[in-house]
Amino acid sequence: MVDDNTTITLIGSRLAKEGMSFTFIGETPGCDKCNLKSTCMNLEKGRVYEISNVRNTTVHDCAIHDGGVIAVDVVVAPVTGSMESRKAVEGANVRYEPQICDETECDMHDLCHPKGVKKGDKCTILKVIGNMGNECVLGYTLKKVKFAIQS
Repeated sequence: MVDDNTTITLIGSRLAKEGMSFTFIGETPGCDKCNLKSTCMNLEKGRVYEISNVRNTTVHDCAIHDGGVIAVDVVVAPVTGSMESRKAVEGANVRYEPQICDETECDMHDLCHPKGVKKGDKCTILKVIGNMGNECVLGYTLKKVKFAIQS
């Protein structure tokens, strides 16, 4: 069954496993002349996707993937990150606002600036995981949450 949030795309045959996540980086040299380009390049650059279904085992030639590519269903993967405590309510729909912070050496930086989500994205909080591991050096009151990006 394919839901409304599923996209069909092509991925390297060696990478095509249900549950596998990847960050779509966009077109690479060699893609520009491919007749399958529109099917491969139909994802949003910088988003993290999860393979929900391997559609078949038909392998298509590819200049990038030495084992060829096959069709898969993907969904935008849920994101684990930080959110202000006052917004961290399971089931809430919020717009994602990253913390204003340049503390790149902070242990929490990756949670405060997770891959695959952009400022202003509409999100649904799936789960409030709990408090962050450390106290924020800038004084933010944060919770660790898992959220889904709405399309």
